[in-house]
Amino acid sequence: MSKIEELATLGQSIWYDDISRRFVQSGELQALIAQGLRGITSNPAIFEKAIAGSADYEEEIKKMSAAGLETEAIYEELALKDIAQAADLMLPVYTAADGQDGYVSIEVSPKLAYDTAGTIAEARRLHKLLGRRNIMIKVPATAQGLPALTELIAAGLSVNVTLIFNIDNYRRVAAAYLEGLKALSRRGGQLSGVSSVASFFVSRIDAAVDAELDKAGGAALKGKTAIANAKNSYLAFKERFAGPEWDALAARGARPQRLLWASTGVKNPAYPDTLYVDGLIGGPTVNTVPPATLKAFLDHGTAAPTLEKDSAWALEHLAQLARLGIDLGTITDRLQTEGVDAFGKSFENIMTAIRAKEA
Repeated sequence: MSKIEELATLGQSIWYDDISRRFVQSGELQALIAQGLRGITSNPAIFEKAIAGSADYEEEIKKMSAAGLETEAIYEELALKDIAQAADLMLPVYTAADGQDGYVSIEVSPKLAYDTAGTIAEARRLHKLLGRRNIMIKVPATAQGLPALTELIAAGLSVNVTLIFNIDNYRRVAAAYLEGLKALSRRGGQLSGVSSVASFFVSRIDAAVDAELDKAGGAALKGKTAIANAKNSYLAFKERFAGPEWDALAARGARPQRLLWASTGVKNPAYPDTLYVDGLIGGPTVNTVPPATLKAFLDHGTAAPTLEKDSAWALEHLAQLARLGIDLGTITDRLQTEGVDAFGKSFENIMTAIRAKEA
């Protein structure tokens, strides 16, 4: 049994936070599926690395450019081809998991992060173009993204809600998901036909909070906030997906919106390279890991339940931050804004790279 499969027995699905033409077509993806990989996530930064950082797409770019396609249309063709091929390879996983896993995620344009109607229209369009059951559309957890989440779930689409950094935002995401399920039920839809994950970002929190701890004289607390914050969100998950309201939806086939640990590559080289995998194992959750982190975990990570351990410590750690005057809510709200901006920058970099390859 591989370590990925060991995590599955503990309730956690490992997804891969990367995609490229070479990864999909070389047999590397199929090899990871054989080891137990259960999904794939992508974002503009990942496609920037794939398209700008390799020559794999150049012939296609030249052909599409010669055919008169605009730059954004070329990018979409390239990205959708990778996503579609990956989804086809992941389909047996989706089937075996009865629609719980086996998804490939693609993000709506970051230019629509603060546009509800635009996000809904773009998500519907991408879902229709791809035409596959095991596609998750990624929508940011902005104030404008949450009503889009509700409408997309109500329309029967599966959604990956991204860029969540704090528990208040997470609670709003979970509430929006439940409202979508209720609306889908009212419309006569099949609740078991949709799935959703709430992508809760991890390592970026330590990177930001550690700097504040240095200023506040709290060096002993460094490298622990991200895990504590994630554990706290898991307590909120257990509370939200229990009780009469949830039981009524579950009786109609609804699936809980699993927490997905995102940004689990360690930013600080002084920390263990499997910190954000080893410390957050439990279910039902997903951990989407970048290539280097997955390689490290397979080599020397520990598959043991840790997510529900030390919950009291996690709450006390967050209280200590507050006593030091560190406002985690303000920091994490800023991180979400920066995340949207970073994906927007990656999108523009992709356009620049494609124009350069056209030339």
